[in-house]
Amino acid sequence: MQKHGIKKLLNIPDYAIVKAEIKDDTITIWLKPYKRKKSKCGNCGNHHNKGYHSSGWVKVKDLDMSGRAVYLYVQKRRYMCSKDRQVHTESINWLKLWSRVTKRYAMHVSRLTAITTNQEAGWFLGKDDQAVYRIDKEILEEQAAKKLNPPPAAKNMSVDEVSHQKYYKYLTNVIDVDKRKVIWNAKGRTKEIMDGYFQAIGKENCEAIESIAMDGARTYISSAEEHAVNALLVCDKFHIVAKVNKAVDDTRKFELKKARKQDNQELIDLINCKQRFILLKNRNKLTEKQEGYLERLCAVNQPIYEAMLLKESFVRLYACVREEEARKYLTDWISEAFKSRLEYFHDIANSLLKKFRYILNWFKRKISSAISEGFNNKIKRLKRMGYGYRDVDYFLLKIHQHCGLLNPRLTTL
Repeated sequence: MQKHGIKKLLNIPDYAIVKAEIKDDTITIWLKPYKRKKSKCGNCGNHHNKGYHSSGWVKVKDLDMSGRAVYLYVQKRRYMCSKDRQVHTESINWLKLWSRVTKRYAMHVSRLTAITTNQEAGWFLGKDDQAVYRIDKEILEEQAAKKLNPPPAAKNMSVDEVSHQKYYKYLTNVIDVDKRKVIWNAKGRTKEIMDGYFQAIGKENCEAIESIAMDGARTYISSAEEHAVNALLVCDKFHIVAKVNKAVDDTRKFELKKARKQDNQELIDLINCKQRFILLKNRNKLTEKQEGYLERLCAVNQPIYEAMLLKESFVRLYACVREEEARKYLTDWISEAFKSRLEYFHDIANSLLKKFRYILNWFKRKISSAISEGFNNKIKRLKRMGYGYRDVDYFLLKIHQHCGLLNPRLTTL
């Protein structure tokens, strides 16, 4: 093939092909800049005409061509920078500054890591997974600087945390409910962490927030009340019902412990771990066999029977249509929970009292953080695929790549 044909395929202006070789499964091309091409300083970014120092050849990986690996030997010039009087290598716009790859190859690597692990991508590309990690992180940092700095503001948002390491290491994720995308995240789940998002979007955008769904964490509520002064704060239905279910399960565990001390084998068989899901299911979803099992259990154990009644009555709260109706129903339920002899339901009643108005806000606007739970599952899957992430900053970027605005599929829609 003639040199001008190869040059058209490469699509690299201002460079002349000195030599090209095809050997086995490798294509090697030598490129030299035209004399008229000005050198862009790698330090200050200006074009230098004076101060030439030297030049050298750099081997660079490019996209494969016709099933063959393509390597470019590019001549890079070095000039003395007029600003710091030091010698610097020129910056080439189609090459990564410190990496031995072209920008289009780096983008290809990043797109591949969006659908598989770094290890698998490295195997496919014939590169070390650490090299893939460095290339991918650099690309994501560049994209994040353009799309996520400052972070996008949302009218309706959901806030939740997800574990990223053992020993209570959490990340906070903010999701735009309307766009269904992660728009911000950070390491930690304190009030100061959440304050960081509101400060980043500015006071005007904070005042424009209409609603925020959350799990009821005091740190998130405190931050939202301080910054999003016009937002309706809604305690998510899923999390509230989950807390009531946990009170039922805690009661079961307590009664199981008592049964083992008393060597009550019948009760042990009825409330062991294998049967706990029957207590947590909605009664209208139980099979005939499970219904009979539950009736037998309630007949032999009064505390569990009382816990089941309280759980079933609480779920009916969300059948209320008007806020006033829900207010009266929730007040009566909390009173019944305090009257019961169940310690765990006393605790849940105290918790609901503290979040009383946020629970009732559900009946003003039925915004849910269920979308956050869905993204949390994707994030956990991402963590499992990568066998964990030592670099937390990289993990935050990967979350945006898989669940947010850095997803490469958004540019192809």
